[in-house]
Amino acid sequence: MKFRGKIIDIACLNHFTRVITTISKLTKTCVLRLTPDNLFFVLSGKVANGGVSMWCELSQANFFDEYQMEGVSPEDNEICLEVTPENLSRALKTIQNAKAVKVKLTKKHCPCLTIAAELPTLSSISRVVTHDVPVDVIPRRLWNEFKEPSMPDFDVSIYLPPLKTLKNIVDRMKNLSNFLVIEANLSGEMNLKIETDLVSVTTHFKDLGNPPWGDDASQDGGPSQSRDPEAMAQARVDIRKLQQFLMGQQVNPSKAMCNIVHERGRPPDSAA
Repeated sequence: MKFRGKIIDIACLNHFTRVITTISKLTKTCVLRLTPDNLFFVLSGKVANGGVSMWCELSQANFFDEYQMEGVSPEDNEICLEVTPENLSRALKTIQNAKAVKVKLTKKHCPCLTIAAELPTLSSISRVVTHDVPVDVIPRRLWNEFKEPSMPDFDVSIYLPPLKTLKNIVDRMKNLSNFLVIEANLSGEMNLKIETDLVSVTTHFKDLGNPPWGDDASQDGGPSQSRDPEAMAQARVDIRKLQQFLMGQQVNPSKAMCNIVHERGRPPDSAA
């Protein structure tokens, strides 16, 4: 197995660092899957049991000026590593002004991602800072656990309001309850609700818009094809986990969306 990459463009380095920092806010460990064309960060939590699942796909050509890898075999040309995103984030944050950054899979006291940064200097003597980030190599027999998850049939898909606005609202609501109800419809309306024995609070959003696959052109046989556009679909979520997601955002997406799934035969407290 071999992997090495090089980033020269500072904007690409900064963007890559923001992605890693966002992931580090969501999980202590995750899987880094390397292929010839892409990098994937994967977390396979059991959502049904309250866990968090994550799938982050990055095209290597968008970040790396040089990128070479050889997988475990010609047939299985991939590398899967268990990494600690916080360690990667710390290393990358110290080298944001580097002239060039090299990332290489190495074998030292243990398998490592070695990050070597060439820093600017006023003299003719080059300055290179090296970070060794320990990783664990995941054996081939476990790779099936880290494939792209299938998208479940959802009732409603809706664009979210600006995440900073959403975060400010959730920060205030967390003092009132441990759970939050998110409800939305196919007319671009979304509500955030808290209902307890002592208080009932609702925040309304309108004209958010719905992604195309949430409409009639969406999933084959999906429930949204014949759904009343005004009908609300609900999901009950843990406020602390939603807040953790919102606090970790560093990439400032132009659009974010929420797909609400309500399992048939169950009350509206299923996960989104």
